[in-house]
Amino acid sequence: MPWQRITVDVPGLEFEARPPSQYAFDFPDSECEGWSTDRLTLRFASVRGAKHRYYRQPRQDAARAAVHEATGSIVFAVADGVSSAAESHQGAVEACRAAVERILYLLDRGAERLDGADVAAHAAERLRELARWRLGVAVPQAAEVARLYATTLVAGVVRAAGDALEAEVFRIGDSGAWLLDRAGGGYHPLFGGKAVPGTPLVSNEVSPLPLVPDRPETAVERLAEPWTLLVGTDGFGDPLGEGDGRVGELFASQLASPPTPLWLGHVLDFTRETFDDDRTLLAIWPRAEGAR
Repeated sequence: MPWQRITVDVPGLEFEARPPSQYAFDFPDSECEGWSTDRLTLRFASVRGAKHRYYRQPRQDAARAAVHEATGSIVFAVADGVSSAAESHQGAVEACRAAVERILYLLDRGAERLDGADVAAHAAERLRELARWRLGVAVPQAAEVARLYATTLVAGVVRAAGDALEAEVFRIGDSGAWLLDRAGGGYHPLFGGKAVPGTPLVSNEVSPLPLVPDRPETAVERLAEPWTLLVGTDGFGDPLGEGDGRVGELFASQLASPPTPLWLGHVLDFTRETFDDDRTLLAIWPRAEGAR
C-alpha cells in the first residue's frame, strides 16, 4: 500500500501536484540524500510546499553537503530562495554550491575557524555572476541581483575537535539551526527566532544574500550523544516553533536514529493546515562506535 501523507493536527488541502513551469525542469519536486563517514551520519531532504505545487512554481529551497576528505569533516549548506525574487530557486542552489566549495577550500588551507563573511561573500559573488550572465551587464547593481536571486543561507561544518565533535554554523537571513536532544525530545535553537524583542510580534523581515553583513550570526557547539544537529528553512522552523508541539514530537520520534533518506523526505512532507511553504531539513548525528 502506498505511503499516506502524515497528518499533523488539521490537514491541509489534498490535491495532485501541478508541474512547475516548463523551464524549471532542473528543480525537482523533492530530493533527499544520506550517507555516513566513520564518525558522522548525514541525512537531508527538501520538498516543495503545497503553495508552489498548486501555483506551478518550482521548489525554492536547496541543500548540499560534502565530506572533506582530509579530515572527515562534513560541510553543508541550506538555502531558502526569497519568494519575491524571480529566479530564487536558482539562487538557492548556487548559494549552496558556492558555500560548500568555499568551506572545503578553507579547510584545505587549515582554517581553525570559519570566516562566515568570507563564505557568504563568495556565495554572493556567485549570484552576481549569474546576474551578469542573465542581464548581459558587466556590473549588476545589488538590487538587480536581489530581484533575481535573493536567498537565505545557513552553512557550516561538523568536524573533530580533539576527541569530541564540533559544529560551527553561520547564517544569512532567517533560516535556522537547532540541537535536538534525542533523549528528552527538546530543541535548542542555535540562532534567535523571529519574535521581536520586547513585543508579542513576529518579524518576517529578511536580509538575504547578496547582502553580506560584516559579522554573520555564528554558533559553535559540541555535538555529542544524545544530540543531533538540525539545519532547516523556515518551512520546517515555522511549524516546529519552540519544539513543544505536535511537529516537535513527530520529528523527535522520527529522528531518534537516522532514518532512510526516503523516509525523512516522507516525514518532512507532512500535511498541516496553513503551513504550505517549501521545507528543507538537514540532520547530522554522531555515529555510534559499533556502527562504523
